[in-house]
Amino acid sequence: MDSTLLPLLAFLPLVLAGVLLIGFRMAAKVAMPIVFIVTALIALFAWEMSFSRVVASTLQGLILTVSILWIIFGAILLLNTLKHSGGIKAIRNGFSGISPDRRVQAIIVAWLFGCFIEGASGFGTPAAVAAPLMVALGFPALAAVVVGMMIQSTPVSFGAVGTPIVVGVSGGINQAGISEQLTAGGHTWLEYFRLIAAEVAIVHGIVGILMPLILVLIMVRFFGANRSWKEGLSIAPFAIFAGICFVVPYMLAGVLLGPEFPSMIGAMVGLAIVVPAARKGFLIPQDIWDFPESTSWPDEWIGKLEIKMDEVVGKAPISTFMGWVPYVLLAVLLVISRTVEPVKSALTSLSVGWSNILGEAGVSGSIEPLYLPGGILLIVVLLTIGLHRMRAGEVKAAFGESTKTILGAGFVLIFTIPMVRILINSGINAADLVSMPVAMAQAVADSVGSIYPFFAPAVGGLGAFIAGSNTVSNLMLSDFQFNVAQQLGLSTAMMVALQAVGAAAGNMIAIHNVVAASATVGLLGREGTTLRKTILPTLYYVIFTGIIALIAFYGFGISDALMWIG
Repeated sequence: MDSTLLPLLAFLPLVLAGVLLIGFRMAAKVAMPIVFIVTALIALFAWEMSFSRVVASTLQGLILTVSILWIIFGAILLLNTLKHSGGIKAIRNGFSGISPDRRVQAIIVAWLFGCFIEGASGFGTPAAVAAPLMVALGFPALAAVVVGMMIQSTPVSFGAVGTPIVVGVSGGINQAGISEQLTAGGHTWLEYFRLIAAEVAIVHGIVGILMPLILVLIMVRFFGANRSWKEGLSIAPFAIFAGICFVVPYMLAGVLLGPEFPSMIGAMVGLAIVVPAARKGFLIPQDIWDFPESTSWPDEWIGKLEIKMDEVVGKAPISTFMGWVPYVLLAVLLVISRTVEPVKSALTSLSVGWSNILGEAGVSGSIEPLYLPGGILLIVVLLTIGLHRMRAGEVKAAFGESTKTILGAGFVLIFTIPMVRILINSGINAADLVSMPVAMAQAVADSVGSIYPFFAPAVGGLGAFIAGSNTVSNLMLSDFQFNVAQQLGLSTAMMVALQAVGAAAGNMIAIHNVVAASATVGLLGREGTTLRKTILPTLYYVIFTGIIALIAFYGFGISDALMWIG
């Protein structure tokens, strides 16, 4: 087959998904089966993957689907448990003591609390937790999903206790080969790795400082009664203040401590400063912004998740503190499960998996139900039942409602994630071709030459859009980015850092992340509407990062600081 046609075919599934979801506003449950079939046909006939490998990749995707559904179920169950226990009513009432302004609530609940959950857990958990919580606070379901997706940007590279860097970057480049060159120059892999982590933190910090403001601007512009950018700009001083309170400790942690804790430390420091400041009205404008009356909301804003504040009867009201305790427990247990080795070992000891599925090397899948955030969420639910003294009928109602909600997400994800795994596993084929994601990246690099650094973040974002994961994007594309930097005579560490930053931004438009977040608020079928809005902050992120790259490489002449490679 003509080599110029292959990259176009590699792009076809993504273009088709975009056209169907965004252009034709087709529901993902209709669009994604079509995209899956097209992807499988390209894999079989253009990439000459074996039928066995395509089927194995599909099965691998289904195993991953179960893991994601487990997380979604846990998040929905916790929300429904709090709804029936009275915890959500207590949380909502508590916000009146901080600020009734929805812009402030979005910054605190979505941005700062969500960043902490991302730092502790990853796996798309922040949107799955924050979106239903915002619905409970009175946000339209669509607004909650859009805002929840924007969490998955700045904190993502250091999410899940640094997994995208620790696993994605370390596993994505030829560590053995680089180590030989480093040793010859009197340096170590650890020094080089820490340099990458520091550069990721600095670039994210520069770009991410405006993310709370952008989050608010998009929410106000698309979900306000006046559709006004100005109403979002009026809270710019507070939003930028919140951004600074997060990114400064975040950058310091990334530079001084490494990749495990920047997002958690940034969020904790941010919450400790921003919440008291909000209570005192610091930098908050006089105008109090709210959504229009719910009776006037368009149908596309409204999901199937309903939180009625008068549902809990015959029980003493729960305090605001007790309402928040389950989320505090969730954060604490997530951190412990990822950082305390005996606990981590115990939770990961229960694992169900399939190695080398159908005999295909490297195509494996496993589920660790206790270690996954879904398991931690279930533990928190069980603790909440006792802490909030719930009755059997309330518990049964919470489980019943959560089970119904999860079924719709399952149908979409059983096509979306297997499609992703076929793309990723296409590197082993009879035609001796690189995988489809790498073919796409090479096509971009070959077409732009020396200005490639501007596009490097977009390549990382493309990988995350495909895979729905910063970690997987880094595994797929870090070595490619490294080699391009060597060919151009540029800093390899900086180029890999740009990959990681762009891959974080790509999570905002990753289709199966949108599906997962939508499922938690009963909004399945409107994924294209969400993508049309989250593409805006994604473009901001990759373009701004690309400009920083050009300035760093060609303005300041940045090179690998330890002068080892290239």
